Amino acid sequence: MASWTGARGRPYDGDRYDEGNSPKNLMTARDLLEMWALRYEAEEKRASDTALDQPITLVAGRLVRTIGTLHLYELTLPEGLSIKHDTPLSIIPHDDMEPIEGIVLGGQGHIVLVQAFNMIGESCVGATVIPDRAGVLATSAKRLRDMLAQPDAYRLGPADRLAPLLEAATGTEETTGAGTGSSILTSFWADELSVRRQRLAVLAIELIRANKRILVVCPDHRAADALVGTIARAMKAVGLMYKTWVSRYEMALAQQVEGIGIQELGFEAQMHQFYANSHADKAVLRRKYDRFRELTPVLAYKRQKQKDLDEVRLLEWRLLTQVSDLQAKIKEVNATLAEYENLPLFRRLSLQAFGKNVESLHQYLELYESQRAELRGELDVAKVRIDELVPEAAVPKDMRPEFDELKEEIVRLGGTKKIRELLSAEEDTNRQAFIQNRRLVVTTASRVLSDPLFSRVRFDVLIADEAPWIAAAPLLGAAGLVHERIVVSGNRRDIAAAGLWASRESEIR
Repeated sequence: MASWTGARGRPYDGDRYDEGNSPKNLMTARDLLEMWALRYEAEEKRASDTALDQPITLVAGRLVRTIGTLHLYELTLPEGLSIKHDTPLSIIPHDDMEPIEGIVLGGQGHIVLVQAFNMIGESCVGATVIPDRAGVLATSAKRLRDMLAQPDAYRLGPADRLAPLLEAATGTEETTGAGTGSSILTSFWADELSVRRQRLAVLAIELIRANKRILVVCPDHRAADALVGTIARAMKAVGLMYKTWVSRYEMALAQQVEGIGIQELGFEAQMHQFYANSHADKAVLRRKYDRFRELTPVLAYKRQKQKDLDEVRLLEWRLLTQVSDLQAKIKEVNATLAEYENLPLFRRLSLQAFGKNVESLHQYLELYESQRAELRGELDVAKVRIDELVPEAAVPKDMRPEFDELKEEIVRLGGTKKIRELLSAEEDTNRQAFIQNRRLVVTTASRVLSDPLFSRVRFDVLIADEAPWIAAAPLLGAAGLVHERIVVSGNRRDIAAAGLWASRESEIR
């Protein structure tokens, strides 16, 4: 049997109230944050005082797979030992190699799976493992303290609606009001795990279509893998691009879930692919920019030579015009000389009046021929220069369209200055910017609480899968990252069975 319950009514205003809005001694989110911060700080002190994080020796390991810059190792600890998931650790190889850092993702018994940030080879024997449980407790306590110190940044309004449920910790209490899609706190209780997850998948699709950013937290990484597969399969069935919008933070343990290859949905795998593409795009952009810079002076040179060519051709036209005029004059003088003796007296006298007699006509002829010869010499020089300039000014057939296309793209990208900024930008990956572009992020609640990345990102909706098996502090830590709504899912009987929500002040000491 499944049921939705939602919390509606007036926003929390600082007063404690029960179902009838009458004052009741209920703790607020701030109260619970303070309590759990103190508890974690006390546990950290005990871990340090009792050497809880003592080295574990004679550890064997083998490489399971590598995705991007992360490596999944299976470590075999001595019998009877185990390490809690999401605990950071150091692996020191027996051959005095540099220690590598990692995080426990899960395992069974003395076999643990570790996400490592560097490689120690295909296998190792006789390694030493140093857990850092005290470190993760300190980091988690600090996050809770930050939430108390910066309530506006962490938006404790939705978390306040969650607080009464966490404090009650029995699962017998019902929150007020009927379940609605706009409820700040919505609970979904059902006996069957598959029913719960299918309903969460439907809800995730509704929220994605509403353009909401969703944080999904699970008790452990195998549960996160399973839910990712269920959601991705449902999204695929309705034609949504789950590979683009869904991210499994940080590294998936399973290869496939419900026919969906979830390794490619791992945050690190997506980051690796994105930045590989980004680097490829940048390489293409650099080639285009370099080609643009190469063509720019070439075409500028061609333009100048074309200008010179146009000027020389204009000069050539003027010289040819002058030569043509002189040839016409020479022809006229020769015609006059040929006919001079036969000209009427009146015509001769008219010519002589203008200084044109046989002697002067010969002088004119000599002058015109001299000028023509000089102009022809200048024409020869011009023709030689034209022959030189034609190939220098000629632009290859495909060069101009190529340049115009490159110029158009560079203008579209903001100009050469912007291009230089893009190409000179740091190559370091920006994890925060990348995760903010994911529509739905799935991970464990304890990872959200301890990973500094999540202190800088915010979401619209929190979905807690198998919520009774998530401790109150990580659940509150995740709730502080959402602006609008919290959805809690699980088996109501598990709340009391798990016993992870109720915490009394006596436990702190």
